[in-house]
Amino acid sequence: MTTLTIGILPYEEMKARTLAIARGTIKPSPDDPKIWLPSTETLGRILSGPNRALLAEIIRSKPQSLTELAERTGRKLSNVSRTLKTMERYGLVSLRKASDGRLEPVVGYDDLTVRLPIGSAA
Repeated sequence: MTTLTIGILPYEEMKARTLAIARGTIKPSPDDPKIWLPSTETLGRILSGPNRALLAEIIRSKPQSLTELAERTGRKLSNVSRTLKTMERYGLVSLRKASDGRLEPVVGYDDLTVRLPIGSAA
């Protein structure tokens, strides 16, 4: 698998960076973070110990549905669903829709790297 790089920048700095990219004044390099979060607090909430364990279980067992994942982890289905939808919104998980309507969680990396610019207020 691969390493996913996460960057931490406050919202205003992320917005300025995105606009600079759109104007062509910044050209992102291939090793720039693929996911940006607004703060270290957000990172801590999304990648808490239990949530990292959830990602690890997805990688290890490749569950075919959220129900299967909930059973494997002992977490309530509603909790697993809510957590993974949040992670999907940030690009940390993919939820593939199966032909029978089930959502299959997929993690496309096995390692995370975090970039936190010291000069940032994140």
